[in-house]
Amino acid sequence: MNNFRNKIKQNPLFYFSTGVLLIFSLFIFFFTEEFYEVIESGSIWVREIFGGFYLWLGLICVVFLLFIAFSKFGKIRLGNSPPEFDRLSWIAMLYSAGMGAGILLRAVQEPVYMYLNPPLSTSSSNEVIALEYTFYQWGFTAWAFYGVFAIVIGYSIFVEKADVRLSSGLTNSRKLPFLPLLIDLLTILTTVFGLVAAIALGTTQIEGGLSHLLQKPAGELAPVLGIVFLVCLLAFFSAWAGVQKGIRRISNLNIYTTVILMLFVLFSSNILAIFSNFFQSLYHYVVDFIPLSLALGDYNPGKQFLTDWTYYYWAFWLAWAPFTGIFIARISKGRSLREMIIGILLVPSLGSFFWFSVFGTSAFHIIEGMNTYNGEFSNVFTSMFVFFENLPFSGISSVVVILLLMSFLVTSVDSAIFVLSMFSDKGKEEPKKKFRLIWAILILIFSEAIIVLGNIKPESDVLTAMQKFLIISSLPFAIFTAGILAITANKFLRNI
Repeated sequence: MNNFRNKIKQNPLFYFSTGVLLIFSLFIFFFTEEFYEVIESGSIWVREIFGGFYLWLGLICVVFLLFIAFSKFGKIRLGNSPPEFDRLSWIAMLYSAGMGAGILLRAVQEPVYMYLNPPLSTSSSNEVIALEYTFYQWGFTAWAFYGVFAIVIGYSIFVEKADVRLSSGLTNSRKLPFLPLLIDLLTILTTVFGLVAAIALGTTQIEGGLSHLLQKPAGELAPVLGIVFLVCLLAFFSAWAGVQKGIRRISNLNIYTTVILMLFVLFSSNILAIFSNFFQSLYHYVVDFIPLSLALGDYNPGKQFLTDWTYYYWAFWLAWAPFTGIFIARISKGRSLREMIIGILLVPSLGSFFWFSVFGTSAFHIIEGMNTYNGEFSNVFTSMFVFFENLPFSGISSVVVILLLMSFLVTSVDSAIFVLSMFSDKGKEEPKKKFRLIWAILILIFSEAIIVLGNIKPESDVLTAMQKFLIISSLPFAIFTAGILAITANKFLRNI
């Protein structure tokens, strides 16, 4: 017993975080319906009280990063050595870790939903409104959440020579005895919640695609649980190999395959219409960014819409911000803050915008060519596969999407396993492999619990459950993010 207590004292963060997650998982498994009722009522409360706070926080993060990038602080270099990775590999890794399977999940369903249910009352066409609002939810704000944490951690480990734990980058937190532990515990729990949500959604889409190809009803529980196991197993092998050998290679493969798939759709569709919608929507998104960000006037889609979409997305990006920001900082050694911020805000955003323009515009034209539209693209898990039925080589395309989904999920999970292992191994940049194994197992257990939660009610699915769960679980971290912004701004302003 004394030996176990000594181990807890030596590494309290690891034992507390794993203990909490195991208890959470067991509670969800054995009290699934009760847990669902709690998150259902809790998400409504968060929406009513903190909805506006989420919007303001997103806008402030974007403004803060732009200030750092274009001020004298942008010249600060993260370390004295040349960049560890070439620019293409760097972009591939940050994009794979930051967005991943989500762009496949929403590529068709989201633009089509916005097209048929325009969230804004402006003079633009429904096509432009649909893409503009999709850009807003996948653009600068999402990456700004990641960028804030990338700056804090990157500055901490490469300039101040601290370790990669978030509490180490907040020097004032060390003055209070338990505050660093609480900060890192909150970071780990938020990271796991966001990651597991992505696993649940991605694996459910893979099951939907396989069911679609096999012409059988989608949504069976057992296949999804099996796919989750396979994803976590492959991610463990990749994280075991490390950043250079595992994560970098898979990330590069993801980007190449994604670009090829996008080009195939582009050249199978109306290219001029795609480019026209892309540039028009991009222009309106930039011009309307502030009223969009604060839901002002004609740019307010309503509380229910914001809850189902924007608040959920902001909660999702916040949940991914800790591990994605830390991972971006880890791979950005040798780059300046300006280069890192511009790379984070601009390159992945523009890539996502063009991706949604290609798939969204193509889907709009498919709908226009139908005699009647009966919701063929309304299912978030099968819409991508229904879409490819309208293009040549649909069978091959669907198989590529399934493999790409698997690969994106593996890249996101292995990045998270690596970051969580760094936290557990007292901030070491190359954590012990035993921690990578333990976190792979814990993520597997919690993911299976969340899949079960998403299937507890006939009218619910994994997406609905995740929307409610993340809006609640990310709230403490959202408040913490506001504190980080204040502390980081103060740190830089003192050096003016």
